[in-house]
Amino acid sequence: MKKIVLLFSVTIFSMAVFAQQSEQEEPVTGFQKEKLFTGGDLTLAFYTGGTTLGVSPYLGYSLTKWLDAALSVNVIYQGQKDYSGIKYRQTNIGPGAFVRIFPVNFLYLQGQYEHNFINLRVIEPGVGTVAKGTTDVNSVLLGAGYSSGRSEGNNTYYYFSVLFDVAQQPNSPYVDAGRRMIPVVRAGFNIGLFQGRQRRERY
Repeated sequence: MKKIVLLFSVTIFSMAVFAQQSEQEEPVTGFQKEKLFTGGDLTLAFYTGGTTLGVSPYLGYSLTKWLDAALSVNVIYQGQKDYSGIKYRQTNIGPGAFVRIFPVNFLYLQGQYEHNFINLRVIEPGVGTVAKGTTDVNSVLLGAGYSSGRSEGNNTYYYFSVLFDVAQQPNSPYVDAGRRMIPVVRAGFNIGLFQGRQRRERY
C-alpha cells in the first residue's frame, strides 16, 4: 500500500512541475471570483454483505489551469451484515478537502482527506440493537476520474471517479469488515461560479 501512495504522490508532483514550467510566462494575480466553483457528488459502494451511500457538497477554487482545490462536507450511511447475521449500521458526518489535477481537460487525479464523526449501531437477529456508540476516523482517498470537459473560463462539467481509502482505518466507511479497501464510486456535477455564459478568460 505504501508503494501505491508513493507512486500516486510522485505522479502528482511530476505533473505539477511540468504544468508550472509551462505557465511561467503568466503573471501572478490575486483572488478572482471567476475561479470559484461549487458542486457535489453521490457516493455509491456495493460489496458482499454491505452498502455505502453518501452525498458530499463542496466549495472550491481553481488555483491554476490544471489544479482545483475544495472544502467539502460528507454525509455517509453504511450498512453491513456479517456471516452470523449481525447487522452494523453506521452514519458518518464530517469535513473534508480535496485536490484535483487535470493532465488533460477530461481526465483528473484526485487526492482527498476526510475526517468523519461516526454513530454506530449493532443489531442482533431476533434481539434488536445490542450496542451503540460514537467514534471518529480519518480517511485518505486516492483515485482518478473522468469529466465532461474542464477548460479555461469554463469550470462547469459532470464527472465520474473511482477512489480508494489507502489509510484503511477501522470503522472507515470505505473498508469492509476485514479492513479491505472498497472501490468508492462517485458521480456529480461541478458548477463554475461568476463565469457567465460567454466568459472565456484565461486562468
